[in-house]
Amino acid sequence: MIGRATTADVPAIARLEQVALGRDAWSEGLVRDGVTGGVPSVHYLVARSGSRLVGYAVASAVADLVELQRIAVDPAYRRSGVATALLDDVVDLAVAEGAERIMLEVREDNVPALAFYGENGFRELDRRPRYYRDGATAVVLERLVSGPPTSV
Repeated sequence: MIGRATTADVPAIARLEQVALGRDAWSEGLVRDGVTGGVPSVHYLVARSGSRLVGYAVASAVADLVELQRIAVDPAYRRSGVATALLDDVVDLAVAEGAERIMLEVREDNVPALAFYGENGFRELDRRPRYYRDGATAVVLERLVSGPPTSV
């Protein structure tokens, strides 16, 4: 179900990026650059149902840190375990890269995402006011890779 993205996945990832993130979406060119290795630290993982791309995750691995930059799931497949499977693979990536922790930012008004990450061992570290284009605050979350997960 989860695998590495290929160049053929770029248009589907870019479409889902628009659906999931709207005005904060990355361009197809930026997605292509990440998928094709233009940024060596970036990893794109995709989830499929049959041949259909139903979700993706983007993570950047540098030294002891993996930054989870995106998880997006097709609205028709939400609450079906896709995001959890993608997050599990990001954790596996972090272990393989020798990272000690995973960090991410999420909008403070994205209650379902905050609950999801809390249920998966992330805890709040900080807040970044006016982080998003519309002025919304970002909540900075962290999960240690080794040892038992901590909760929000």
